[in-house]
Formats: sequence, C-alpha cells, structure tokens
Amino acid sequence: MKRRTIAIISAAALSTAGLTTGLIVWLSQPSYEDIVKGCQKALAAQSKAGGEGKPSACKDVKKDDYGALVLSNAFDNLPQKDQDILDYYDDGSANDSIGGDTP
Repeated sequence: MKRRTIAIISAAALSTAGLTTGLIVWLSQPSYEDIVKGCQKALAAQSKAGGEGKPSACKDVKKDDYGALVLSNAFDNLPQKDQDILDYYDDGSANDSIGGDTP
C-alpha cells in the first residue's frame, strides 16, 4: 500500500474512534430532567434535615424551575389541613373547579 492510503485509513480510524468516544461521553451525561429530579430529592432531604439554602444538586437547574421546585417542596411540607385549602384549580369555567356544583 502507498503511504497516502495508509494515512487516509489511519485518519478515518482515528476520526471514528474520536467520534465514538465523544458520543459515549455525551450520552453518559445526565439529562436536564434527571438534574431536576435530583434537585427535587435534595430539597426534600434538606427540608427533613431542617437545612436551608440551595443544595449543590440544584446548581444546574434553571432559576424558574428551581423556584417552582422550592414552592412545590414547601407545599408538600404543609400540614394536610393547610394543603386542602390550597388544593384546587380554577380555569374560569363552571366545571366544579371551585366550590362544587354551580349552574
């Protein structure tokens, strides 16, 4: 074989190996959904322990999503009686979303 053919084959093999390695590394990274679930678990554990502040598991969670997780965690930690008062939805139509039967 000529040197040029060997060089082309070697370059193709190295490129393929590099792309395969890059793909494996990229696929092994946690998804954003996994990061959010980890943050949610960390917030729950922190609440049970009486801790405060933003857990390190939440550092990659978007600000709005983190705020929603904090509110959800606070709601989950309310006594059941207080949760019942807040547990409703109102979509603006008379479909028993608030207060039972309405004409």
